[in-house]
Amino acid sequence: MDNIILIAPPAAGKGTLAHMLHEKYALPHISMGDLLREASSGDSSEAKNLAIEMQSGRLIADDIILSLLTKRIMMPDCEQGYILDGFPRDIDQAIAYEKLLAKLNKSLGKVISIYVSEDVAMKRVTGRMICSNCHTVYNAYIEESQPRVAGICDECGGHLEKRSDDNVETFRIRFQTYLENTAPLLQYYEKQGNLYQVNNDISKELAFNELEKIITGGETND
Repeated sequence: MDNIILIAPPAAGKGTLAHMLHEKYALPHISMGDLLREASSGDSSEAKNLAIEMQSGRLIADDIILSLLTKRIMMPDCEQGYILDGFPRDIDQAIAYEKLLAKLNKSLGKVISIYVSEDVAMKRVTGRMICSNCHTVYNAYIEESQPRVAGICDECGGHLEKRSDDNVETFRIRFQTYLENTAPLLQYYEKQGNLYQVNNDISKELAFNELEKIITGGETND
């Protein structure tokens, strides 16, 4: 199966959709956010500096991003394809990624843009909770996404946690950063004839149906 790149503004649901794709097609889900959070969780000065940058909402330096990503996609479970979530974020990263793929003899695959309105995204951010064990995502403000028991994961019974950077101020910075830096990336891939679009403003089920049509060849990007 092709590699899949998911591009979307904050809280567009790309992590949830990537998890659903992973469950059905057994493709590794590579979340750039998760890689960064793991790298920033240590006690080294590099980890602490990275944590500060992440809290600010600014984009992380490309050399750090590419180093983390290279190590991950060279792992054996990525040989048959993977889902890339949160990268690339701008055209410079896209070009650097294509050079990396050429060196590793890997294909770009399909690039899928996920749309969400700013108002819906804001609600998803401020209410988002994630299972510390299986990483299932819930939302305190969206009825269909609430856990059956407050603070407890329906899937595995794990504790639900709220990310420290899931707040209004950081969201606004990240959403504006997306508009300024990442939206032009869509034009870049569209010119290559490799851009597909999915609407996730209504429900993850409808969005997932659209995704399946794309990755199984049932929908074109014409």
